[in-house]
Amino acid sequence: MNGWPQRLYYPLRRTARHARTAAGPATALLAALAAGPAGRGPAAAGAQTAIPPALVGRWDLRVSGAGGTVYPSWLEVSRSGDRALVGRFVGRVGSARPVGRVEVAGDTFRFAIPPQWEPGDGDLRVEGTVAGGAAGDRLSGTLVTPNGERHAWTAVRAPDLLRAAGIPRWGAPVVLFDGRDLAGWVPRGGENRWRAENGVLANPGGGANLVTTRAFGDFTLHVEFRYPKGSNSGVYLRGRYEVQVEDDEEDRRDREPALVDIGGVYGFIAPSAYAARGPGAWQTCDITLVGRRVTVVLNGQTVVADRAIPGITGGALDSDEGTPGPIMLQGDHGRIEYRRLVLRPGR
Repeated sequence: MNGWPQRLYYPLRRTARHARTAAGPATALLAALAAGPAGRGPAAAGAQTAIPPALVGRWDLRVSGAGGTVYPSWLEVSRSGDRALVGRFVGRVGSARPVGRVEVAGDTFRFAIPPQWEPGDGDLRVEGTVAGGAAGDRLSGTLVTPNGERHAWTAVRAPDLLRAAGIPRWGAPVVLFDGRDLAGWVPRGGENRWRAENGVLANPGGGANLVTTRAFGDFTLHVEFRYPKGSNSGVYLRGRYEVQVEDDEEDRRDREPALVDIGGVYGFIAPSAYAARGPGAWQTCDITLVGRRVTVVLNGQTVVADRAIPGITGGALDSDEGTPGPIMLQGDHGRIEYRRLVLRPGR
């Protein structure tokens, strides 16, 4: 799971886990319905009757935050019936969260959602406009964080990432970790606490993430990992899509796998089964990523089978979904060990 550092995350973790218009009388009837319920007023309801088609879809956001920071975000807007828009939003951290209603007035839209992992008690409020002419291929606007900071953002329509040729041929294996040192990797976002020890890439937790210096498009990835009780990490594909690595042993009893469980794509795709071996045991994970379609095999069991990842997950390096990206190992939560990281790129 991705969120704020472990010291903020774990005290919250257990509580959080979990018909067309026709002439005649029908016209008057529909007009009355469009005015909305008493007390709401025609302005808000009427705004929703004129849905700009260009707004519907998925968007990759680039947000300019406080102190010159830039971070990625993601938005999906979809129709709910004929007169309303709903959506999903991914912020700087955390999982995709539902947007119950997107209000529209002309070329401007807005929505608000409760805070998730961000500091502050207010709603996260987003406002934007559609640009790019008839194609409507750009958005821009502002967001106000739960603690009151105002951030400017721009967005482009997310690419489909369809692959006409289907599954590619896989190239020669690329050993990402040789067991001796951190060659081919760079720390990102904090103190580097990663060490190569006895053929193992180890991190005691609470430090930087680790990112490959090489970028990849389509690939298969083999990775082995081990975590202690209660710990948490993740493997980011192209630096954008987190496959969850976490001890779910206690949480998994008597329930279906959740969107935040081990082997799933964090916040978007739940694993079909719980296939983890538990804390203290070495585990294997084989991941195939083609376009935005992913398959995850955890300890020999397929838990995600050729599913499309809707968009970036919280904590992503960027939102440039149409480009290759690195592998990132999450190191800012709990203690984790990795070994035998081998990737075969598509060609």
